[in-house]
Amino acid sequence: MLADGVCGAGTWAALVEAGHRLGDRLLYLRTPYQRGEDVADLQRRLGALGFSAGRVDGILGPDTAAAIGALQENAGLTADGICGPDTVAVLDRIPSGDSHSMQMLLERERLRSRPRLLSAAPIALAGADSLVVAAARVLRRRGARVLVLAQREGSDVAAAANELDTSVLLDVQLADGRSCETFYFETAGFTSSGGKRLAEMLAAELSSVLDVPAAAAGMRLPLLRESRMPAVACHLGPPPAVVEQQAVLADRIAQCLADWVAEPLGR
Repeated sequence: MLADGVCGAGTWAALVEAGHRLGDRLLYLRTPYQRGEDVADLQRRLGALGFSAGRVDGILGPDTAAAIGALQENAGLTADGICGPDTVAVLDRIPSGDSHSMQMLLERERLRSRPRLLSAAPIALAGADSLVVAAARVLRRRGARVLVLAQREGSDVAAAANELDTSVLLDVQLADGRSCETFYFETAGFTSSGGKRLAEMLAAELSSVLDVPAAAAGMRLPLLRESRMPAVACHLGPPPAVVEQQAVLADRIAQCLADWVAEPLGR
């Protein structure tokens, strides 16, 4: 989480989620989705056993529920999709392998097999209005299909991008200090390879324009955690410098996205 010294709704939710341990409660698909460290632990263990449980994001969605059922069926349990004491006991008895392998490999394979043309890879942009609009304009001139999202809250931005089924999501925010920080989704057992590459590309390019230190880091921000596609949150500052360099920044953002679409995992 971003360190702002305020225990707001996001911080409190993170504290509540961190208090759950696998086996403390029944885990199953419901609305709203269950969230917590116990769900993330379950996803890691299922993935290590070869069951496709979705990203290790601590959110129990349809993929995780299906993986629970598949494990139960293979273990001779009633395949009801509910992770209770019997299912946890099975997980505890089976030695697990590399907890990073399954979902990270699946994401990398999806990125390798996706179209490499700008016109075939819808891009979602959100955040700082004038800079985002300028970057969208540059991308559209290059033939890209760009969707500028009006939503402001991270969860709302992610939900909109998911509904539109975009290939990548970039959220740009202004920061008060001298800053060029980019964030991609990362948690114990999962790193978004596509998000990390784009974050590192943006940090290197934009920091040189603003003449500030570059920083790219893995985070569990709601926007990154809840988006189904590779996503990056970018914080730039100070605002006067961003406004002064807007045209150059827009060009660099567009170039980074174009390069990422062509090589989402690097060479």
